[in-house]
Amino acid sequence: MKRLLLFAFVLLAGASYVSYTTVPTRNTDATHFDTIIVLGVPANKDGSASPGEMARVDEAVREFHAGRAGHIILSGGAAWTPVPEGPVMAKAAVAAGVPVEDVLIEDRSMNTVQNVYYSHEIMQQHGWTSAEVISEASHLPRAALILERYGFQWRTHPCGWPSNKSVLGRAGWYTYEALRVAGIRWFGFRPNSYLPSR
Repeated sequence: MKRLLLFAFVLLAGASYVSYTTVPTRNTDATHFDTIIVLGVPANKDGSASPGEMARVDEAVREFHAGRAGHIILSGGAAWTPVPEGPVMAKAAVAAGVPVEDVLIEDRSMNTVQNVYYSHEIMQQHGWTSAEVISEASHLPRAALILERYGFQWRTHPCGWPSNKSVLGRAGWYTYEALRVAGIRWFGFRPNSYLPSR
């Protein structure tokens, strides 16, 4: 019985790993985009930028200054704390040298699906058709499954890990995201009005 359970566990882990690591990272070979989208992550409760936010913003700023895109959409509402994530990250991006007129705030979304949904609304308002999407590497496969539902050109781009994230913490996030991605690829998304149909 123990051997059977061990075999089942190994099989599940292997299948989850394959599902997680084979998600496409882009739908275009473009290297320049209309905008960068930074996916949301909680701010500190005092309204300051959290390590997770700074990791994503720092990478977005680097990509902006490298000429990857001419605008940055900072996405995230008050999902986990009373502080909306988008405005906090936007303030950090401006402080890091991004012109305020090139920074756009999305502050309504409560999760990754809504991050993409509302950011896409902003893109449509400006006539933009391409985006580079930034988050931690562990998060991007799930984000890519969401992006696949949209018709614009996109690619994912990883930021560095937050300064407060230990090796064990990183492993935990990879495990969590791998299981979520496997569930989506095997069983599909739950019905969601913010997710376009295929």
